[in-house]
Amino acid sequence: MKVSKLLIAASAAVALTSQVIAEELKFANFTPPFHTINASVIQKLNTDLSEATGGDLTVRGYHGGELGSGPAEQYIRVLQGAADLAWGLPGYTSSQFGKTMIAELPGAIPEDMPGYKALWRAYEEHLKGEFPGTKPIALWTSEPNIMIMRNKVIRTPEDLAGLKVRVAGATAADVAKALGATPVQMPISQVYNAMQTGLIDGVITGASTLRDFKLDEVADALTIGAPLGRLAFFTVLNGQVYEGLNDSQQAAIEAASGIELSKNAEEAWLATADAALEAARGDSANQIVDLTEAEKMAFIKAVAGVVEGYVDRVDGDDTMAAMQDK
Repeated sequence: MKVSKLLIAASAAVALTSQVIAEELKFANFTPPFHTINASVIQKLNTDLSEATGGDLTVRGYHGGELGSGPAEQYIRVLQGAADLAWGLPGYTSSQFGKTMIAELPGAIPEDMPGYKALWRAYEEHLKGEFPGTKPIALWTSEPNIMIMRNKVIRTPEDLAGLKVRVAGATAADVAKALGATPVQMPISQVYNAMQTGLIDGVITGASTLRDFKLDEVADALTIGAPLGRLAFFTVLNGQVYEGLNDSQQAAIEAASGIELSKNAEEAWLATADAALEAARGDSANQIVDLTEAEKMAFIKAVAGVVEGYVDRVDGDDTMAAMQDK
């Protein structure tokens, strides 16, 4: 009888201890759960952390802005504790991420070089100061940007004259201006309605948005091959939350984050983009312009000064060299 009581007491103590050390991290996602971020980062983190800690550390995604609306506020959401984790685009708050944004410039990272490797190469020495109060869990880039337009077919820079084109951040705005367009900065979640209502004529972004944000429903012309750079992304964890985890939970975070998670995210973006482009090409309602080498040259000349000008403004020569592994 005494043994039974001791076993019951011990079991209760173990259960209580498990309750105390168990931690569920809240991940703020401003997009719907079908977006590429969910499987490639949120669910993967949950699986990896749960397996590594025996369920003591898990991740729960809060989708569609459930923890607060506004894609531009994702980083602040983590700093203020509304979320433990969040993903976002440096371009939405470009002034904070001056050097990180170099990754988005045309040609700053060669197209055959993985963007996540470039970002992590530069992180410790050049980018870390742009992520105060947080621990970056993943840094990656999108597929090369293309032009996604409605009722406008773009073959030359001159075709963009006077058109209103949505851009994500400061670097893409510089590119749009160099091409003669009027850049309009807004979160990607607002682009569908803006294109549908004619507020903007199109967007410079990756083809993955055709699927992730259903832009295939409002666009009918794509121009592929112009030097338009790519987008950068982050996932960050509140620094105090990380410090409050126990040793095994911190070890699990270290093992589940960094290069491998970033690689998984970037490859997922590329796969989504490839599938979206294939579907777009199969839709007879779309006009797809694949620029010839001669046509690309006109765009290359038009944006030639953008990279040098931006890098000079942010004193980023060493940062770009680190990204390029030079």
